[in-house]
Amino acid sequence: MSGPLRLLSGDGDSLPVIPRPRTRTRARPSWAKDPIDELAERLMEQVAVAVHPYEVAALLESDGLTGDQITARYGRPDLFTLAEDLHARVPRHYPEPPPAPDPWRPDHLRCALRGLVFALPGLAYVLGAGLWHGTADVSGLIVSALAAWAWNQALSHRAYLRLAAGGQAAAGRTLRIGAPAGALGAAATGLAVSGPGMGAAFAAGQSCYLGAASVLLVLGRERVLLLTLLPVAAGAGAVQLWQPPAALAPVLLSATVLLAVLAAGHALRAAVRCAPEAAGPTPTLLRSLPYGLFGLAAGVLAALAGADEPRSVVALTLSMGFAEWLLYRYRSLALTALRESTGGRGFVLRAGRALAYCLGAYLAVLALGSLIAGIRPAPLLGLGAVLWTALLLQAFSLAWLPAAVTLASAAAEAAASLASLPLGPAQLSCRTAAAAVLVAAACRLLGRPTAHR
Repeated sequence: MSGPLRLLSGDGDSLPVIPRPRTRTRARPSWAKDPIDELAERLMEQVAVAVHPYEVAALLESDGLTGDQITARYGRPDLFTLAEDLHARVPRHYPEPPPAPDPWRPDHLRCALRGLVFALPGLAYVLGAGLWHGTADVSGLIVSALAAWAWNQALSHRAYLRLAAGGQAAAGRTLRIGAPAGALGAAATGLAVSGPGMGAAFAAGQSCYLGAASVLLVLGRERVLLLTLLPVAAGAGAVQLWQPPAALAPVLLSATVLLAVLAAGHALRAAVRCAPEAAGPTPTLLRSLPYGLFGLAAGVLAALAGADEPRSVVALTLSMGFAEWLLYRYRSLALTALRESTGGRGFVLRAGRALAYCLGAYLAVLALGSLIAGIRPAPLLGLGAVLWTALLLQAFSLAWLPAAVTLASAAAEAAASLASLPLGPAQLSCRTAAAAVLVAAACRLLGRPTAHR
């Protein structure tokens, strides 16, 4: 000892209690930066997306931070306390996910090609106008076309179902049986109505072409189908410039039918030879029935429109490619609305705007066509609204309602025609009512997010 211990009086047997100095943490100067702030700044992006402090703790542990470093450098007793502090300091920020690819982005070239193959077959009636005579031949052509449209609409739907469930091979087998059967039935119908003659022959060629065209369209051979129409297009152009020999029209029409049938046969052979895929359950025939009924109703409406104003049918067929493009466009806009909406009401408004935009664009094109053709726009716009809205509902597998509405409209117009009522007012009232019902149904049914899955 360096010196004697001083004893207090009365306490000779004990040592005095010497107060122990208090441990005081030296206050950090105001100019010194908090190391936790430095850590938060360095890890800001990772901490900002964390939904719980445990995620921050895992991040710190993976960063190699030890318990001694936490205590000495950051003044926190353990890893989880530091993680909670960081989680509280950094505001939450969840980045938007990258935009997903749009599965409904319209294929402009494909829609243009389909528009051409929808419109160019009408030139066959210009080229072959002198091949049929009398009411019987015309009636046979119309009835045959209606039968072919109804059958091929139902067949195409069923083939698309088989294509989705079992691939090209399954769709090819369906078309290999259905297309010849439909062509034979439509040709027989035309023969029964018109009797033997050039009208029945034209109806048979028309039926064969429509069946072959359905095969090529379902299997995605639009370019091939366009090439098969070149003889008819060239012949119709020649008619406008000079008077070709009378025998040229049957040759060119037969060439188009033959080329289409050969192309369809080749496409079917290639499809059937494709490797079979794991097929799902076979869809029932009843699922395709409303599509056939809609094809029949649409054909009746087009025939009645042609009887009143033939140029309206031309304008309608020329607009079909743009109509199909707008169907894709609506589905794309609806998908964007579904992604951007945060509530049901917001989605309903966005979906309604998309419907108004697409339907308005289609009617604007028809109005321009009626102006160029010099026909009354109102009946054509009503028919266009009915057909486009019905096709839109069908694209969402809502088939029975548009089939029923279009059938009712077609039946009412046909009854007015048979009763010798003024066709213009009857067409306008029937089509306006049908369009109003279909648009209201589209707003209600397609305004539900579950419809766009």
